[in-house]
Amino acid sequence: MVCFRPLVRKGGYTNKVPFGFLSMPEVPFAEISGVNTDSKAGSSPTAPSEPRSPYTNTLPPSPGAPTSRMGAPLMIDDVILLVIDRKEMSLDELAKSAGWKTPHLEQILKLLENRGIVRLNYPASLLQGPKVSVTRPLNDLILPPPKGEVIETYSFSTDNVPASVNVVLLSEDNRPFYALHVQTFGPYTQEILEELRERVASGISIESIDLADVEQAKTLKQQFSISAREQLANFFKGMNEDVLNSLAGHMLHTLYGLGELELMLADNNLEEVAINSAKTVVTVYHRKYGWMKTNLVMPNEEHIQNLASQIARKNGREITNLHPILDAHLLSGDRVNATLFPISSGGNTLTIRRFARIPWTMVDFIGKGQHTMTSEMGAWLWMAMQYELSVMVAGSTASGKTSALNALAAFIPSHQRIITIEDVRELNLPEYMKWNWVPLTTRNPNPEGAGEVGMLDLLVSSLRMRPDRLIVGEMRTRAEAETLFEAVHTGHSVYATIHADSARQVLRRLIEPPISIPPLEVESIDLILVQYRDRKTNVRRTYEIAEVEAGTSGEQLTVNDIFRWTARGDTFEKLSEPTRLIQKLNLHTGMTEREIQEEVLDRIAILEWMVSHDYGSMSQVGKIMREFYANPKKVKNAAQQDANPHVLFGTNPERE
Repeated sequence: MVCFRPLVRKGGYTNKVPFGFLSMPEVPFAEISGVNTDSKAGSSPTAPSEPRSPYTNTLPPSPGAPTSRMGAPLMIDDVILLVIDRKEMSLDELAKSAGWKTPHLEQILKLLENRGIVRLNYPASLLQGPKVSVTRPLNDLILPPPKGEVIETYSFSTDNVPASVNVVLLSEDNRPFYALHVQTFGPYTQEILEELRERVASGISIESIDLADVEQAKTLKQQFSISAREQLANFFKGMNEDVLNSLAGHMLHTLYGLGELELMLADNNLEEVAINSAKTVVTVYHRKYGWMKTNLVMPNEEHIQNLASQIARKNGREITNLHPILDAHLLSGDRVNATLFPISSGGNTLTIRRFARIPWTMVDFIGKGQHTMTSEMGAWLWMAMQYELSVMVAGSTASGKTSALNALAAFIPSHQRIITIEDVRELNLPEYMKWNWVPLTTRNPNPEGAGEVGMLDLLVSSLRMRPDRLIVGEMRTRAEAETLFEAVHTGHSVYATIHADSARQVLRRLIEPPISIPPLEVESIDLILVQYRDRKTNVRRTYEIAEVEAGTSGEQLTVNDIFRWTARGDTFEKLSEPTRLIQKLNLHTGMTEREIQEEVLDRIAILEWMVSHDYGSMSQVGKIMREFYANPKKVKNAAQQDANPHVLFGTNPERE
């Protein structure tokens, strides 16, 4: 994997740092590495309070090392370049020229010698020092920065590794380009880190660890992180803590994670990270700019396959030439799809659907930042969820079906038992509901064709678990639909997603082949919520909320459209009153139509109150729901008086 890194210029040992595709002026290494060049020769250099650049291109020099003739110690990659330029140098001469302590430089060169890169020739006489030569020069591939205008810049970090992104409007095709700038290292530094990574890997046994177990996998990651930091601390004594932690994070990403992709997966602005082959750059789907090229490339097809195999092992699955397709998930919950050549004729592929680290809630959907639906729409959905009506969520790919289902799940009373069934784990319920939540996932057959557990198997099994709510990630086949509607008729509240662009299309998909469910069965669905995504602007809206009604004959069904989004003006229109929903609420609660309408108005006020105070994280919504179901008057009065919910119910740090 390759990304932009500072370039080395011969003759002056200066750098041009591509930053935002606008090259910085030539500056000495001391300024880039943060070493104070004002210190006299032989004194200990100190880091300035505000380094010129937060990026380091190579391993730092020996702490306390004297400055070189140029006023600053040279980096290890430049030390090797100096040897290449001279063909051969004595260790003492090299240490003096580079500004390193001889014992420390010898220690690092021996490590590179173990990897067949340099050679230390020790003479017979003990009075003479060894000679240093390079036996295997390494190349450093660097992508040339494209020309264009920087239209946005932001930064983030993960595992103590900082990164920044420049979104550049390319002049050639007038499309935004995603430039990831990270702490990168030269090829010789990479070899040193690779040697240390091997030591870390050999020191940790994974034979007794089930990588498919989330908790065990997290524990293993912590062990790798601690061991990597210890190895670096022992090898580079006195290293700056920030640099040490950053290097340990970098080692962790390459040893246990997905390398530079780990940084992309930490970018909250991305929804998708895709590798189409080693011949093309990595592409990303940005929430604001859509699909973009990036400055990352894969070194070869084997590397892509290794990443896919690593993900498969952590899911208890495999991807091989015999089974060249993988559907899995990361520890973070992100969904992964991978294919191998020749199934994907252009090369091996890896696609990661990145889910929000902080799940969306109804407050987010209603808020001005998203404007996905109105507070009245949210209030009616709240009523439907509380009183156990069955809801089908429809929409196209990436329209927000799962996010909507997650947001609706927050309205379920926390004392009820919930079973979720998915091919790949996508649903993530609030923490306060997990005590009585059973997440089930399907399993592919082993290489011998045995051991498969399908969604139908899980559906049948879940009905024996006495669920109050049954949530199915996606309904696709007739057998799954039959079991799902059977669950409705046995008294269970059912929620599922389906690919369709309108409520009427949902009915056609369910009634017509290949699913072919009898209309009388489909009538048991109470509400249909349809999500929509504009591919040009990446705007997501709740396109429609409708209820299913019986037609003029028993074999016909009609749709009563309650709310619909209008693209012209980006507004929501209420088309009719929810007649069937009101009838069911009256039947199950005894409330009159007037009382139901008043209850909806109270809930509109509560939702708008939460939006106005930015009280909308999963935990915060959970606090309001728990309090509302226990003491509704208290919450209604707080909303009417516009009390501060952060003071009244507490503030959760995940929102800050």
